[in-house]
Amino acid sequence: MYLMTASRQNCNVASLLFFLHRVVDFEVITCLHWQVFKHYFDELEEESLRDNFVVVTKSWTLAILNTLKLRYLASLFKTDAYKMEGPQRPPMAVTNAVSWRSEGVVYRTNEVFLDVVESVNILVNSNGQIIRSEVYGALKMRTRLSGMPECKLGLNDRVLLEAQDRATKGKAIDLDDVKFHHTATNVTIELPVPSDATNPSIRTSMGTAKYAPETDAVLWKIKSFPGNKEYMLRAEFRLPSIVSEDAADRKAPIRVKFEIPYFTVSGIQVRYLKIIEKSGYQALPWVRYITMAGDYELRLI
Repeated sequence: MYLMTASRQNCNVASLLFFLHRVVDFEVITCLHWQVFKHYFDELEEESLRDNFVVVTKSWTLAILNTLKLRYLASLFKTDAYKMEGPQRPPMAVTNAVSWRSEGVVYRTNEVFLDVVESVNILVNSNGQIIRSEVYGALKMRTRLSGMPECKLGLNDRVLLEAQDRATKGKAIDLDDVKFHHTATNVTIELPVPSDATNPSIRTSMGTAKYAPETDAVLWKIKSFPGNKEYMLRAEFRLPSIVSEDAADRKAPIRVKFEIPYFTVSGIQVRYLKIIEKSGYQALPWVRYITMAGDYELRLI
């Protein structure tokens, strides 16, 4: 469902967007009241709009004057709203006792594969200062287990983002102490070049590099990049002119892609992965750690 506004004359676009947010959303900022549609009939659906046509039309009529203040609207008209009934659900005890897959599922080898994947996003300016940095993580699991076993996953203590008091005495990981000391694999460095560059001559001390005219960049690929190592790329191009340099070319950042196996930036680790099944069979848990580059960019100017 989409809500749209139309105006017969030029008006403040921000006020229209604010109005639409007040109509639908719960809260735009903390000082606002509960919004109109959510306040009157919980769910914004086509059926609820038909059942509450009076509320909608009166809200629209008074919207210009009061910007949909709920207390003011409630004082002007008293209309019972019709709330949509939710779907009937079976009791929780029943759903827990019912298998979500067919009976008799048996595997010759019972295994669990768990991947701890983290994506690093970073933006560095031309002076080497970090403007933005963040890490996104996910736990991805693939199972080949017979029956309906219970899986218990244990992780290390919560990662500390800053110095703070903790009630537990377990080992914690400080992000400031984490260093890139493993080997990065499948490294791809995208170096922007002017769109009118011709006759490239590229030399590298490691890996392979080629000119990609479709993206106006030099792609430098290194299969394995150990820590504390330095490699060099030297490229020469012919340019018809350097006076009319496009501003977009000057602002294009260097983009880097890589993977670091057996390593997580946050320091999160799987302490245990237990599979408990009533028949008592033995299952093999496999855990893999991967860190990869997300939006990893370095500005040139």
